[in-house]
Amino acid sequence: MKFLGIRFCSVSENAEELAKFLGDGLGLETQNFQDLNSSQEFSGAVFPAGDSWIEVWKEGPGMPKGIMLQIIVDDADAWAARAKENGLDPEGPIDEHGERIYYLQAPGGLPVSFQSKLE
Repeated sequence: MKFLGIRFCSVSENAEELAKFLGDGLGLETQNFQDLNSSQEFSGAVFPAGDSWIEVWKEGPGMPKGIMLQIIVDDADAWAARAKENGLDPEGPIDEHGERIYYLQAPGGLPVSFQSKLE
């Protein structure tokens, strides 16, 4: 079992400002699907770094406000089995976007997912 990367996902009313902070302010490269300085209404941005990335999305229908930690692993089913052996109760799996995904809630209420690519 191997830990491959993380994704940090933020959905908020301040998404555009956060994306400009990360992109324009800190100079992180964005995935080329929306120009942060265009006149189009902002929907979101992704800042990739290898197998990891930061996602910033505007709050709206189907996108409730919140923060999520996504853990990228080599075999989500094996990680789910380990979590269950250690007393956790992951929800899933759900197969979406070419990935197998399980969900948990960490102490303090932080939503956490772990996922791996589907074969």
